[in-house]
Amino acid sequence: MKVLIIKTSALGDVIHALPVIDYLRQVSPGIEIDWVVEEQFLPVLEHNPGLRRIFPVRTKKWRKAPFSAETRSDLKALRKGLRERSYDLVFDIQGNLKSGLIAWLSGARERIGFAGEALQEKANALFTTRRIPFRDRDRNVTDRYLRVVSAPFGRDYPGMEPGGAIFSAPEDEAAAKRYRAELPDGQLLLFQVGTTWSSKLWYPEGWTELARRIVARYPEATILINWGSPDEKALGERIVREVGPAVRLLPWLRIRELIPVLRMVDLVIGGDTGPVYLAAAVGTPTVSFYRATSAATYAPQGQRHRAVQAAMACAPCYRTSCDRDGECRHSISVDTLFAAVTDLIG
Repeated sequence: MKVLIIKTSALGDVIHALPVIDYLRQVSPGIEIDWVVEEQFLPVLEHNPGLRRIFPVRTKKWRKAPFSAETRSDLKALRKGLRERSYDLVFDIQGNLKSGLIAWLSGARERIGFAGEALQEKANALFTTRRIPFRDRDRNVTDRYLRVVSAPFGRDYPGMEPGGAIFSAPEDEAAAKRYRAELPDGQLLLFQVGTTWSSKLWYPEGWTELARRIVARYPEATILINWGSPDEKALGERIVREVGPAVRLLPWLRIRELIPVLRMVDLVIGGDTGPVYLAAAVGTPTVSFYRATSAATYAPQGQRHRAVQAAMACAPCYRTSCDRDGECRHSISVDTLFAAVTDLIG
């Protein structure tokens, strides 16, 4: 059997979808699994032994120049590659217009996706032949992806515990080991201070105070700060200045370089953002916090993870900005996150 998974973005969502590979291999030994993903998120998938072929796409670039020769050439090549595989099933677990179009380009007769209430864009329903509704038990986003993929096989995912591993290239693993050798011995923690929405961020003074408490409680610990934008770098530099040499700013890292760094640290602390989910996928414990989004839906699962939801009656609101932003940020206390940190380290 040949199947295609369409989950193109974003980083965290692609990571949340990884267990579908393990599920499919458990229920159908010998199955061939292909995946369509945005080019920038290819490192999450490219070394996975459970995938036969990966089709990277550049949909943002295509939208900017839909009639250019390059876009037409890319789409023609994608259509040709997909149709040559002659898929038995296509699973669209993205749920928007672009993923629906990709499913249609595959030429597969059976294209399975989300029911209407779960679609990002309603037009997606025009391109699927079977639409799967969620149940009350399908609360976490990974459960929802597994719900769609499990539908044709008649075997539900609860109790199977499918994993979602991420693999790295040897040269990236070696680079991470060299970096680790330059750091002091002792516990290694990582702060992920940034994310995409302002309504997912914590307040700067909270990060500084949390770092101070960790260093005071664990004098041999080193805190690394990962960043991906000038604002995040500036916040990291501020924490380094105010806390001292136990805190270090990481160099700017691409996804493929960040993965083995996350694997080598003892704990990652951050909000609803891709690097936190990368850490969980490679087996690193996490402490994560949620403001505009839901911990029940997105937080890493299991005994090695702790999640904190903002103490606001309106949370989760799924708004990208809010007049009560400051109040919401401060509703996640340093005490609460520090207790979660010490619980996991202890």
